[in-house]
Amino acid sequence: MKNRIFLLYGGKSAEHEVSLSTARAVTHALDFSKYDVTPVFITPSGEWRPGPLLTGPAAQVTDLLIGEKGTSAPASLTEGIGALAEEAPGQPVVIPLLHGPNGEDGTVQGLLEVLDLPYVGNGVLASAAGMDKVVMKQLFGSIGLNQVPFIHFTQNEWDTDREVILSKAQARLTWPVFVKPANLGSSVGISRATDPVSLVRAIGNALRYDRKVIIEQGADAREIELGLLGNADPACSVAGEISSASEFYDYESKYQDGNTVLTIPAEVPEPIVKEMERMAKAAFKVLDCSGLIRADFFLTKDNEVLINEVNTMPGFTPTSMFPLLWQHTGMTYPELIEELIRLALERWAEKQALNTDRN
Repeated sequence: MKNRIFLLYGGKSAEHEVSLSTARAVTHALDFSKYDVTPVFITPSGEWRPGPLLTGPAAQVTDLLIGEKGTSAPASLTEGIGALAEEAPGQPVVIPLLHGPNGEDGTVQGLLEVLDLPYVGNGVLASAAGMDKVVMKQLFGSIGLNQVPFIHFTQNEWDTDREVILSKAQARLTWPVFVKPANLGSSVGISRATDPVSLVRAIGNALRYDRKVIIEQGADAREIELGLLGNADPACSVAGEISSASEFYDYESKYQDGNTVLTIPAEVPEPIVKEMERMAKAAFKVLDCSGLIRADFFLTKDNEVLINEVNTMPGFTPTSMFPLLWQHTGMTYPELIEELIRLALERWAEKQALNTDRN
């Protein structure tokens, strides 16, 4: 009897295209002799479009655009949920391959909890806290993790107290600074500012994508990343380093220009790697993570380690940092997906054992 896999991808997010690429890659790694794979495409406007069982890997991204080529009529959210909840042989497992808001931020995870379905990756709390850079950094600060200084504010505060915010930024931070939407990934909406004029422009750009903005102190540092895999006791991958010809590792550097170099393993002294592992596991715990995260660090010239952020659903194509880190640690891409499915079922089984009444 085959188990049922649901792939959720696309989504109402600026990272829609990244999600599609991830979904295509995953179809090439799944064992179709072991799983019945149902695609569920979520359009940029939020329509859920479940498709028929896949018979094999998607040759190209367009093959996953359910309903875009007349292959299936658009479905309502109710129909999409119905596709997930329908009875099927074997234990169904959902693989959310959604990046950014409306998918990586705990919203879809909450739906899957209500449906009582096992799903790959982090739960509601970790997804929501990991998506909101302000909340994430506040939690890191609560356990003493070293990080760059930052300030934050909302659209309403910017509209009413613009001069106060600009004064605070210049008093607490030094140039350059990085301005980011609080709830987005893949470096979408991020700008580097070097003076008050470029700062105002960068804030305007960030507010196009989110109502909350964070301004971080720039760091003259190397960018080092670790992958974590597990539930209660996660394992760490080898460390990897990102080097980009751009001013910073922006969307184009990640997905388009081809000028980014990933060095795995990174040339970092072993004691520093151990410190990064300690901090990464502490971040995993304080956010109540499960399944996987990618932990991103700054390493300064005097070997100071600062945690930048964690990503609760990192890029997952075979050329993305997270799978590459585990490949160099000794786990292939298909093996990584199998392990994530196993971890999802393990976490779900633990929840099934909990009492849901007072007896």
